[in-house]
This record gives sequence, structure tokens and C-alpha cells, in this order.
Amino acid sequence: MTDVVATLRERLADLAPSALELRDDSADHVGHAGAAGGARHFSLLIVSKAFSGLPRLERHQKVLSRVNDLLPYPIHALSIRALAPDEVS
Repeated sequence: MTDVVATLRERLADLAPSALELRDDSADHVGHAGAAGGARHFSLLIVSKAFSGLPRLERHQKVLSRVNDLLPYPIHALSIRALAPDEVS
């Protein structure tokens, strides 16, 4: 898989996000055992109506169900911040 960011965006598109920000934090984890084989670390902010009324665990499950096969490679770590539109300030 050559473009992990594009793959993540594609996989999460069906959640119809009004905002989706991905930050590659891999440089902060150089030397970390999980990053040694080239796996990457990402931070995700996703805003979607699909998260309205759901607890944090269910929001994360919605995200992870779409990208689970990418863990632990090519993604070693994924920090998720999943918000409903009314939670964005």
C-alpha cells in the first residue's frame, strides 16, 4: 500500500465527514519498536453526523471497523478524535 492517507480517507468516506484531518506523527516515533518495520503513527480528527448521540467507544468502533485490516501494518498506531458536528467549537 503506497498511499496510506488516501486509503484512510477512502475508507472513512462513507461516514460522510464534514471534517477529516489526518496527521502523520511517525517522525515523533522514530526508533519505537512498532515503527521499526516502517509502520506509521497517525492522529485522526473526524467530524460526522454518524457520531451524533453515540458514546466515544461506539464512535471509535465505527472508525476501526473500516480500517482494522491496516493495523498493525501499515499503521502501527491511530489516535482517534471522533466528534458530532454540534461538538465542534
